[in-house]
Amino acid sequence: MKQGAETIEAGLARLARLHPKSIDLSLGRIERLLRALGDPQDRLPPVIHIAGTNGKGSTAAFLKAVGEAAGERVHVYTSPHLVRFNERIVLAGEIVSDDALRAAFARCEAANDGADITFFEITPAAAFLLFSETAADRLILETGLGGRLDATNTVRQPQCTVITPVSLDHQAFLGDTIIQIAGEKAGIIKPGVPVICGPQDEAALKVIEAAARRRGAPIRVWERDFTIRPEHGGLVYEEDNLLWDLPAPGLKGAHQTANAALAVAAARVCGYGLDAVREGIAQARWPARLQRLTAGPLAEIAQKGHAELWLDGGHNPAAAQALAGALGEMEAARERPLVLICAMSSNKDAQGFLSWFATLAARVIAVSFSGGRDGAHTAQSIAQAARKADLPAQTAAGLIEAVHDALEDYDQPRIVICGSLYLAGEVLAMGSGDSVQTTPG
Repeated sequence: MKQGAETIEAGLARLARLHPKSIDLSLGRIERLLRALGDPQDRLPPVIHIAGTNGKGSTAAFLKAVGEAAGERVHVYTSPHLVRFNERIVLAGEIVSDDALRAAFARCEAANDGADITFFEITPAAAFLLFSETAADRLILETGLGGRLDATNTVRQPQCTVITPVSLDHQAFLGDTIIQIAGEKAGIIKPGVPVICGPQDEAALKVIEAAARRRGAPIRVWERDFTIRPEHGGLVYEEDNLLWDLPAPGLKGAHQTANAALAVAAARVCGYGLDAVREGIAQARWPARLQRLTAGPLAEIAQKGHAELWLDGGHNPAAAQALAGALGEMEAARERPLVLICAMSSNKDAQGFLSWFATLAARVIAVSFSGGRDGAHTAQSIAQAARKADLPAQTAAGLIEAVHDALEDYDQPRIVICGSLYLAGEVLAMGSGDSVQTTPG
């Protein structure tokens, strides 16, 4: 860092103080700021806009890899970050530098001129500014929260929109029912712009299809207009009169098959060919999505006990269902005692999450984490939720202690750290030697 330069974390905290509410869903403030910046959201490369509850990041990772396999320079915007805020903004394949990020923040703050603006509006505005001024062939744009009133929805004419599976999450902002939440996610659908729709609850699908009809947007629906299935160690993708043999996805777990299908369907709409799709599906990588940990202090401890160590950031019951399915496949392939090391944000349904592992896990070791916008459940409350879900549970003072406890109680276990992206960030920071940059608010 240059002498005297503000740290990114200090800059984020200062930006968060520009508006008293951490989240205040509206487009008026960011539209005003973007106008003051010269409307950078209208000067972007072709955009694939992604909304949904689960699978957004994985679908974005597949699409990024496909674009790069085609020789494209690809921008990516995702949230939240795991360790460093910079992870959210990938410029032509490279994570944004501190200097570029500071400069973009300064320009946004100057253009805002002291008016109310939330952290979750000024930071996407900075991203749009950077994307508009860095040459690229594609932008993979993930919504932050919802869709209709999300700051990314200021992009008026994406090339394609994608809606991944919708489930209950962020009810305080998006509504208490699947129908309400699906309506918010469907807000990214634009007139005439193709929509790719992933696996959905029947009620959610009706809402999404109705939104597409109202806006004259052609919609392609999972298992109606396109399908994908495992076959001979790879995948077979099928739509209309097309059949593509694809390799196994680079991301682990049966649930990634559907995410890969969404990416392939979107890639087809955007004109990518078979060779790029094949390479991209195989090469996709996304941290904390059933990631095998082989380096860092926790991995070293696990390796000494001949244990497997995995990391997954899923944090709601639908994500737990997908994770449990993937772990069930691992168990069928090679039996090991399964130990979950779990922590969750205080606003998450811990019992609903853990109930998916009731017949699968030998034990839950509950921990907690520092930071996070909503704070964390205590280890004791996670353990209590596990017991209510009929799982043996204990607490540990921290991650290192939890891994040691798993090795003391079980022979060569499969240890899975799960329940929170904030927890995942702490794990990855331990491996890299960095400190986690907390999201203000």
